[in-house]
Amino acid sequence: MKIVMVLLLLWCSSGFAAEDKYEFSNQERASTFRELTHELRCPKCQNQNIADSDAIVAKDLRDKVLNLVNEGKSKQEVIDYMIDRYGYFVHYQPPVTPATIILWVLPILIVIIGFGVIVFRHKKASSKQTWSPEDEQQLTKLIQQYQRREQ
Repeated sequence: MKIVMVLLLLWCSSGFAAEDKYEFSNQERASTFRELTHELRCPKCQNQNIADSDAIVAKDLRDKVLNLVNEGKSKQEVIDYMIDRYGYFVHYQPPVTPATIILWVLPILIVIIGFGVIVFRHKKASSKQTWSPEDEQQLTKLIQQYQRREQ
């Protein structure tokens, strides 16, 4: 009975290892499909592309990309098709528009400001203070007083 249970368990678990197989008429289409599935984001998953996602919507998107690629659509046509249906979120590289300009400018602005702060602090730290003759005399007096107390 144990052998039957083990064989049944092994037979059932093979279904979890199933992987989708996609067929293409040429290697160029297969390459385009792989690139697109890595560039398109799963609408359901948190920051995961449709190639790596196990979500049902990701499988549907992979199938749709497969159909569009096999129909002879270009990479940009497939991307445009997906953006029309799912918005700019579905693509990892949103275009520069008035709505997304902050996403493109903010990182550069932060780097420039950070560099400016570093330069400003370095200049401030490296500027030497000059001692007036009165300050030198006062310091000399304090050192002499300290040395007398030590003796």
